[in-house]
Amino acid sequence: MSLSKNASADGKTLTIQIRGKFDFNLVQSFRQAYAEVGEQTEKVVIDLRETDYMDSSALGMLLNMKKTLGDSIGSIHISNCRPQLKKILQISRFDKKFDID
Repeated sequence: MSLSKNASADGKTLTIQIRGKFDFNLVQSFRQAYAEVGEQTEKVVIDLRETDYMDSSALGMLLNMKKTLGDSIGSIHISNCRPQLKKILQISRFDKKFDID
C-alpha cells in the first residue's frame, strides 16, 4: 500500500494516487498529500486505478479533505474506480459530494 502525489505542470491539478489498500494506515500520508494545496490549484484528483480495498476510514479521509479544502478548490474528482469501490462510494452517497468517474 502506498500513496503518491503529483501536480500538473501549471499547478492547477493535484493528483493523489493510492495503490493497494486505502485504509487507516494512510491517514497521515493522505493528509500530508493535500496539506500544501495552493491557491493556484483548481482541481484535486484521487486516482484509485490501483486501489483494491477501501474501508470506512478512507471515506472519512475523503470527507475530511473536502472539509479542509472547502471552497478553495473548484472540484474534487475520484477517478478510475474499480466497480466494487464505485459501489461503496455510491451506497455512501459520495456521488453527491464528489465527481466520480
